Amino acid sequence: MDGTEAQSSNSDGKRGGAVMGLTLAAGGWMSNLIVYLIQEFNVESINAAQISNIVNGCSNLFPVIGAIGIILLGLTATLDPLRPQPCDINGSSICTPPSGVQYAVLYAGLALSCIGSGGTRFTLATMGANQFDNPKDQAVFFNWYFVGVYAGSALSNAIVYVEDNVSWKLGYGVSAVLNFIGLASFLLGRRFYLRDKPQGSPFTGLARVVVATFHKRKVQLSSKIEDYYCGKDRITTLNIATVTKKRFRFLNRAALKTEGDVEPDGSIAKPWRICTIQQVEDLKTLVRIFPLWSSSIFLGTPIGIQASLTVLQALTINRHLGPHFQIPAGSILVVVLISTAISLTVIDRFLCPMWQKLTRSSPTPLQRIGLGHVLNVLSMATSALVEMKRLKIARAHHLQTRPGSIVPMSVLWLFPQLVLVGLGEAFHFPGQVALYYQEFPASLRSTSTAMIALIIGISFYLSTALIDLVRRATEWLPGNINEGRVDNVYWVVVVAGVVNFFYYMVCSSLYKYQNVEEGADESFSTDK
Repeated sequence: MDGTEAQSSNSDGKRGGAVMGLTLAAGGWMSNLIVYLIQEFNVESINAAQISNIVNGCSNLFPVIGAIGIILLGLTATLDPLRPQPCDINGSSICTPPSGVQYAVLYAGLALSCIGSGGTRFTLATMGANQFDNPKDQAVFFNWYFVGVYAGSALSNAIVYVEDNVSWKLGYGVSAVLNFIGLASFLLGRRFYLRDKPQGSPFTGLARVVVATFHKRKVQLSSKIEDYYCGKDRITTLNIATVTKKRFRFLNRAALKTEGDVEPDGSIAKPWRICTIQQVEDLKTLVRIFPLWSSSIFLGTPIGIQASLTVLQALTINRHLGPHFQIPAGSILVVVLISTAISLTVIDRFLCPMWQKLTRSSPTPLQRIGLGHVLNVLSMATSALVEMKRLKIARAHHLQTRPGSIVPMSVLWLFPQLVLVGLGEAFHFPGQVALYYQEFPASLRSTSTAMIALIIGISFYLSTALIDLVRRATEWLPGNINEGRVDNVYWVVVVAGVVNFFYYMVCSSLYKYQNVEEGADESFSTDK
């Protein structure tokens, strides 16, 4: 192993440790948040699910800040004045709501923890991939990155078990320590990292394309290549004969040189009146991929709804596996993580090679995402059927008016829906990362994987809004879900998922893969 390879290996290991530590810390408090809010802050179940969705959304949009947040959460579990009195104190069943100060400390801790988690999770992914020039090496890094994320998330359920069976203060304390370990691991590898020099925000260039196009909206496009700005030092090989069939030709006006736009030495005189051909092509690429990206938002929204409602379902049924072990309600989602991890291995070792033998080609990112859509819809339909059975048993035992009663139904009934959503995630999540990293312009590649974080964040916010809408418009989601119709919520999600799948099919059929670096000039047209 030469020096460069050793340096990459060392830095890769440090980032892997950072990912593992930060994911463990985040999973330790986030996975069990619904249960903590219900049991320790006397928050109603649906409201707790809403808060959890908002927190999950925030966490996907800096490590020291995250550690401070987790410390604040630990203080709410440690200091009695920072949380309301238990509901059963002095034999009373009346729950005292949190005070303004208690809410302030709780929300401050959640906000800081979200910022800490969101500021590192996908930034580390792009930073790591940027350490390698070879696509195969980048693929290996992404594999190990996902291993770190899923392994950390799965192991974090050990912290959830500590919170449920030992103490909340110990669980949050462990999360804080792990957060600092992850930060230390990251900082120890700083001298090994290959860091790109800051060159300004690429989004400024995209904004300039829009402004310049508007300013020149009445200017006629030229058929001469020399009339378009390629950059001060760039030599273009643009061939007009090969570029007349491309879309979004009106944006080409942003690169059209007019009087006073360019200095005699070739530099730009008016930055908001002219752009380079590459900047125009970068914007075109984003416009082309935006419909596919938007379809993924409505792929993630049902997952957010299912995640919160499944925890509420788990709280109402028998979670014992054997006479001595009970699955913590907040840990039920570990089934998704295990399913995804196993599915990723099976897909990589068996399904992909089999696909290659049958079709003589590897499955494309769009095919993987499409299969993820189908499995996601099947998972939601399974959730609806399982909830129908749970409600039938609850009503047979007259548990509608007995909040807190356990429905005599095994927690294993919740496993199929979680296994299916995990299997779907093994297809669509890596497919999305590969698509954006492969298709994004070179100038935006370092932020491409952050598009996944943006999708997850928006999805959880949207799931929160949809649950709130259902609560206001129907009686399906009361405080005691045994009195409601959670199954109807799932069926609505199924219908929305089917509609979104057809939308995705239309978008994917119209999309054409492209090599931005080699094909940018070829997609530049001078037609009107």
